[in-house]
Amino acid sequence: MTDPKLQQLADLAGIAVDWIDANGQPRRVTDQALRRVLAGLGLGADDPAQIAASLQVLKTAHDARHLPPLMTVEVDQPLDLSGYFAAQSPCRVQLEDGSTQQLQLDAHAALTPGLPLGYHQLDIGGRQFTLAVAPARCFSLSDALNTTTPRCWGISAQLYSLRRDNGGGYGDCQALEHLARSAAERGADALAISPVHAMFASDPQRYSPYSPSSRLFLNSLYASPSTLLGERIVRMAIDTLGLEDKLAQLEQLPLIDWPAAASARYQLLQCLFDDFIDGDHPLRVDFDSYRQQAGEALEQHCRFEALQEAAQARGLSQDWRQWPSAWHDPHSPQVAEFAAQHSTQIQFHAFCQWLIERSLQRAQDAARSHGMAVGLIADLAVGADGAGSQAWSRQDELLAGLNVGAPPDVLNRTGQNWGICAFSPEGLRRNGYRAFIEMLRANFAHAGGLRIDHVMGLQRLWLIPLGGHASEGAYLRYPLDDLLRLLCLESVRHQAIVLGEDLGTVPEGLREQLARRAILGMRVLQFEQSPTGHFKAILDWPDNALATPSTHDTPTLAGWLQARDIDWNQRLGLIDTLVERHWRDTRQQERQGLLHALERNYGPQPDSDHAIDACIRYLGHTRAPLVLVPLEDLLGVDEQPNLPGTIDSHPNWRRRFALPATTLLDDSDAARRLELLAQAREQAWERDR
Repeated sequence: MTDPKLQQLADLAGIAVDWIDANGQPRRVTDQALRRVLAGLGLGADDPAQIAASLQVLKTAHDARHLPPLMTVEVDQPLDLSGYFAAQSPCRVQLEDGSTQQLQLDAHAALTPGLPLGYHQLDIGGRQFTLAVAPARCFSLSDALNTTTPRCWGISAQLYSLRRDNGGGYGDCQALEHLARSAAERGADALAISPVHAMFASDPQRYSPYSPSSRLFLNSLYASPSTLLGERIVRMAIDTLGLEDKLAQLEQLPLIDWPAAASARYQLLQCLFDDFIDGDHPLRVDFDSYRQQAGEALEQHCRFEALQEAAQARGLSQDWRQWPSAWHDPHSPQVAEFAAQHSTQIQFHAFCQWLIERSLQRAQDAARSHGMAVGLIADLAVGADGAGSQAWSRQDELLAGLNVGAPPDVLNRTGQNWGICAFSPEGLRRNGYRAFIEMLRANFAHAGGLRIDHVMGLQRLWLIPLGGHASEGAYLRYPLDDLLRLLCLESVRHQAIVLGEDLGTVPEGLREQLARRAILGMRVLQFEQSPTGHFKAILDWPDNALATPSTHDTPTLAGWLQARDIDWNQRLGLIDTLVERHWRDTRQQERQGLLHALERNYGPQPDSDHAIDACIRYLGHTRAPLVLVPLEDLLGVDEQPNLPGTIDSHPNWRRRFALPATTLLDDSDAARRLELLAQAREQAWERDR
C-alpha cells in the first residue's frame, strides 16, 4: 500500500501512482520509486517532514496568490479567471502590436473571447500576466496545398547519409540542398530530415541525433560553408590545412567515422573563422546581426561549448553536473569572467551556428522555390542530454536528474532508458513556458513542418531516476492543453504543419485530441495489421495520419521482407533461440499477410523488388494526406539506420548511400518507385475529392 501522504504528494506533483501497462493490466508505482522520482523533481519525500514540506511548496505555488506568468486560451473560448480575480474586474490589455484595450471580466470572472491571436500583456488589479491566444488548430496540409483533400507525398532522409562531391565523410546542408531540388523537380511536396539539433563539439563520440546537447541550436557539422563563403575560400582553407587527402579518404568510407570526420570539419571551420574575423568579409554585417538577434540564448550555448573544451583540457568531466560549482550557474561571475577570457573561442562557436543557420535556410529556400508546398520537415527530439547545453542553460525548466524512457512492455521486457532529460512541468509553468516556446520557434525557423518525436510526451512521459532501472520509473503528467495551444499558435505563425510520432503505447483519447488540432499522426505499414497478420485495407487507413513504409527505428521494407532485423538481433545475442524462432515464425506469417494484401490489389509479387513497388503503390492509394517514403525504401536498401537496443554493436547513425544526392533519385529503383507513388497519389486524390 502506498503511504497516503506520499501518494497525495505524487498526485499533486503530476505523477501517476496507478497506470495501465501495454498488456492492459493495472500497475502501481512502489513507494521507493515514487520517492526517487519525486527527488528528481526537486521534492524531498524521504520522511514525513520532507513530504509535508514538499506538499506545502506545491500548494503554495498553485494557490490564488501565485498568478502564473503565462496562460493560454483558444481564440473563440472564454478564459476562466475566477480562481484569481473577482467578477467584473477591469482588465487592461496591451496587445502584441503595442495597442491597448480596456476590458472587463464578466459576471463569472471570465475574460470573454475577442482578442486576436498572439501573446498579449494583461493587467488586472495591478497583477500582470501574459495571455497566449491560440488558434483552434495548427497550420495544416490543407492550408499548405489549398485543398480540402490533400493527397501529397514526400521523401524522408537521414541527413548524414547523403553524399556530395568533396563532402568530407558525411552528408551536410549542401547535399540536402541538392536532394531538395531533385525531389521537388519530381513532384515531392515535403522532405523530412533527421534531427539537426546541436551536439557536443568537443565530444564527437556522441552522435545520436536523438540525444542532443540542445534543441535550441543546430549541429554545426552540417553547415555548408562553401555555399555562403564561396568555393574558392573553402578550397584555399583545405589546401592550407593539407586536408584534401583526408577528406577524400573519409568520403570513400562505407560507414561514417564521426570522430575523424568531425575533427577534420572543425579544423576547416576554425581556419575559415580565422580568415573571416581577421578580414573584411562582406557577410560580416550579417554575422554580427545574427549574433545580436540570437541574443542571450546563443551566448549561453557558445559559452557552454567553450566551457566543455576547457573542462576537457583540464581533465575534468564533460558533464557540467560534475564541473566546479562556480560553473554550474550560467549567470555566475565566474562564468562571465571565463567568457571574457575566451571571447574569441565563443565567437567561433557563434560563427559555426551562423553558418548552419544560413545553410539550413538555403536548403528550405531551394525546396520551396522549386515547387514544394511544405519543404523541409524538421525532427524534434523528445528530450536533450542532461549533460548538455540546454539542460545547463535552462536548469529550472529541464529535469537533469531524471531520464526519459519507457516502462517494460511486450516488445521490451526490461523497459527502455533513453538517457535524455525532459521538461519540468512545474518549471515550465513558473517560467511562462519560455523554454518550450523558444524550442518551438528554433525548430520551426527553417522548415515548413515539424515532426515531434514521441508526441505522447506532450501528455505524459515515463521518467527514471539517474542510475535507476527503467522499471523503477513513473509517468509524469504534462499540461497538455497549454502545450497544444502554444504549438498551434507557433505552427500558424510559422505557416508550418505538425506531425506527431504516435507509435507505441498511446494514452486513450490523445490521438483524437491531436486530430482535432490538425496534428497528423503516423501510421507505419509494418504495424497496420491484425494479430493474425491481416493487413489493413487501403480505404481503411485514416485521413488524419501520414503513411510511411518504415521509420529509422524499424527495418526497411527490404530488411523486413528478409528478416534482417531478426538476423541482427540473433547475431548480437539480443534474443535467445526460443524468441528467435517465435519472431521468425511470426514474420513469415506477417510476410504472407502482406503479400496477400498486395496480390489482392496488384496481382502476384514474384520477388522483393516487385513487392516493394507494390507497397509504395499501396500506401499511395490510402487516404493519408501525406505519404513519406524513406530513401532506404526507394532504393531497396535492406539495412536500417538504427537498431533500437544497441549502441556500438550495430552501426547506428553511420550508414551512407553510394550515389551522390544530385543523382540519387535517378537510380532506376528510386525513379520507378517515385513514379508509382506520384501516380497512386494522383489516383487517390481523384477518388477522394
